[in-house]
Formats: sequence, C-alpha cells, structure tokens
Amino acid sequence: MCMNSNFSTFVGLTALGAYVPSEIVTNDDLAKRGVDTSDEWIQSRTGIKERRFARADEFTSDLAIGAVNDLIKRYGENVLAGVDMVIVATSTPDALFPQTAALVQNHFKLEAGAFDLLAACPGWLYALSAAAAYTRSGICKKVLAIGGEALTKILDWSDRTTLVLFGDGACAGIVEVVPDGYGFKSFVLGTDGEGAKHLNMRCMNSKLPDGSLLSEKISMNGREVFKFAVRVMHTATKQAVEQAGMTLDQIEQFIPHQANYRIIDAAREYLELPPERVVANVDRFGNTSAASIGLAMREAIDDGRIKDGSDLLLVTFGAGLTWAASVVRWHEKTF
Repeated sequence: MCMNSNFSTFVGLTALGAYVPSEIVTNDDLAKRGVDTSDEWIQSRTGIKERRFARADEFTSDLAIGAVNDLIKRYGENVLAGVDMVIVATSTPDALFPQTAALVQNHFKLEAGAFDLLAACPGWLYALSAAAAYTRSGICKKVLAIGGEALTKILDWSDRTTLVLFGDGACAGIVEVVPDGYGFKSFVLGTDGEGAKHLNMRCMNSKLPDGSLLSEKISMNGREVFKFAVRVMHTATKQAVEQAGMTLDQIEQFIPHQANYRIIDAAREYLELPPERVVANVDRFGNTSAASIGLAMREAIDDGRIKDGSDLLLVTFGAGLTWAASVVRWHEKTF
C-alpha cells in the first residue's frame, strides 16, 4: 500500500469539469424495460432513484470530451494551454488500443502524451496521484486527468443486483503547481487481489489464477463488496487524514465514491460525520465508477459547499479489490 504526504512542491486540482448523458433512466423505467425490480426495491437497497444512460452511439471518449468541453465552458480556452499529458481512467475504453486518452488528445489537438489507466472505481484518484507525481517530478507541467465510464454498455440485463446500480458520466480535472498550502496533502492507494473474484468482468482470460471463473458481464458479490467497502472507506480515510497531518474535524467536505447510499451512510456513521459534511448524489446518477467523485465534487463546488481553500477528503473503492483516498485543499484558478 502506498501512503505519501511528504510533498515539497504544492500540486493540486485547479479546474474541474463534468458531463453526463442526457437520457435519464428512472427505477420505474427499468421495470418498464422488463427488469424484475421496482422503485421501492432499488431505493431501499441502494438509495438510487435514477441514472444516466449514454446513447447507443455515445462512448467513453465522447463522455470524456464532453467533460473537457465543460472545462472550457467554465474556464475558457486557456484552461488547456500547456497540457502535456492526458490520462483517462476508465474500465470501459472505446478500444483496447488505441487508448481512449489518445482520442481525447487528438480531438483537442494537444501537444501531449496520453495513456489510459484501469483501476476500476478508484481510477480517477489513481490518475490524480499519477498526475501529481508527474508534475512534482518535473516530467510534466500540466496534466489533464479524466475519469470516464460508459458502464451501461456492459451490464448484464438478467442480473438486477448489478443492473440497477450503474450509470454513465465523466469528469475532467487539471493538475498543476498551486500556491503554497493548497493542493494534495496525502494519497493512500491500496489493493487486495484476494478479493478479485468478488467483482469482475472478463476480457482475454476466462478465469482467475486461482481458478475462479470470470464473468462475461459485470459480476458482483454484493455482500462481500459491501463489507469491504465500509471497512476500507473507514481505514483509508483515517490514514489519509493522518498522513496529511490533520484531524477529521478539519475536513470540510467528505466526498466518497458514489456506489450505494447505504455504504456512504455506514461510512459516515463510522467516521461520526454530520450529513451536511458528506457530499452524495448517488440518488440521481447511480454508480459512475471512475467519474463518481469528480461529478459529486463539481456539484458541491457549484452549490457553494466547496469554496476556494476548502479541505476535502476523497475516498473510493472498487474492483481489484482496490481503494484510494486523498486529502486535498481546493484551489480554483482563473485562466
């Protein structure tokens, strides 16, 4: 497990954009499509009321480009000036190759390197940690870090336990040097591959090294993932805050992975945080995997819960089984 807070150069997020597809699919809509479920069944187990579905001709690159266009709309064309690396965190790339990041790079004609990063739901935090490392080392000056997912294209429509959970969307952030005192104060990154069998989908192979079969579509052992999620969100949060040299009382907003409201609420209770310090929008977007924290964070900035200088705790978990957490002081830049 990686834990780091010894940062001599202050690096952080300076801009954030988001995009979701236009089609809203409610719980009742799923039932009308022949899924053996109901609004009451879904809400009582997940807290989800609706989610967004990408169009048949809309893929992760389109969602990522939408999030970058939102960056430009909010901050102006100069927001991309000097970007020299593009990272797209996704479990649903347009293709195995070329990388989705290359499609984004080409669309905006950036003079930049580009690569995809696959770490499931924690992908965007992994991308932010990589972007921060590139920037601190001097390899890059400015990184465009995107989390984008078109998960509804890989759902098993016969499995209501996973079908009701997921939605599509993307977030896009700029990572660069920030004024002293701002930026990332800690990163905690970890994986327990023993739990790979609990949340998976096959690609090349049909089974894991231990012989466990991989699924053709998203497959999840909900009970095991729930227990893992609550435990790791608690421990990773504590570690990230401690590494940052802070206490939970100093965290102004807790932004967890938007997987399931029951998980978010259980983690909140473990951490003894009041509801007003927890950002949650899973009810309207479902689990957008690598995009979820960015979407929630952008919404909280827009409604004023997050202001320049706010200390934030980001924490997420997913397939692998993998987790990530970070403390960051938000600095929104004028470009």
